[in-house]
Amino acid sequence: DWTFAQATEADSTDNSDSKGSAEADANNPLANFTAVNFQNYYIGDLTGPAGDANQFILRVAQPFRLFNVNWLGRLSLPVNTFPSPPDFDSKTGLGDLNLFSAALIDVGDPAISFGVGPLLTFPTATETNLGSDKWTIGAANVFFNGRSPRFQYGYLLTYEHSFAGNSDRDTVSRGVFQPFGFYQLGQGWYLRGAPIWFFNFENGDFNIPLGLGVGKVIQTRKVVYNFFLEPQYIVASEGDGQPEWQLYFALNLQIKK
Repeated sequence: DWTFAQATEADSTDNSDSKGSAEADANNPLANFTAVNFQNYYIGDLTGPAGDANQFILRVAQPFRLFNVNWLGRLSLPVNTFPSPPDFDSKTGLGDLNLFSAALIDVGDPAISFGVGPLLTFPTATETNLGSDKWTIGAANVFFNGRSPRFQYGYLLTYEHSFAGNSDRDTVSRGVFQPFGFYQLGQGWYLRGAPIWFFNFENGDFNIPLGLGVGKVIQTRKVVYNFFLEPQYIVASEGDGQPEWQLYFALNLQIKK
């Protein structure tokens, strides 16, 4: 279900130690900055009998050092609006809280960021249909190539599985692959695509969107502001409650040291 899949995964415009331009670093999910992100998915239509839906995500990322290794920790809390059976009236509430930490691995090129680490999701949803009601654990792997000042790309890959929670709810076994690319147009403007491909290995449901959007990076002395709008169209899906199309927009802030 998208309502507790998207929030657990990274948007590729969160946060690295790459030595590229500030515009490229603004779109690096492993950037060495404290970041606060306000992100929103408006889902215009859902498969099955449901109507539209919305997910707002508050996301905070913080670099830290542990065991002589540089890490990036990231906390994501969604607020979901989703139609619920039997009458499919929309209900709004908190979704499941997600935390992951990625250890930053030196690959010998400062323009390339590579991270891997654990992932944990807490059953904090305030309505039954807004979360899984399960504790889940898994792993995340992030890659970002910022060698080119014109085009940057990478991916995020996660998998998680439930280990505790409400025994009456379905087992969670889900994976996400998020390819992303950014083409710099100059003066802070860029084109972007960062769709989240979701796979439910428990019941076979999946959702594969493609997106093309535009963003603007504005730098100040203490904060880098990153605004964007990215329409996404779903090219393949299986199961009820999957988005048919969606608008992804956000304001991401990188706070300089």
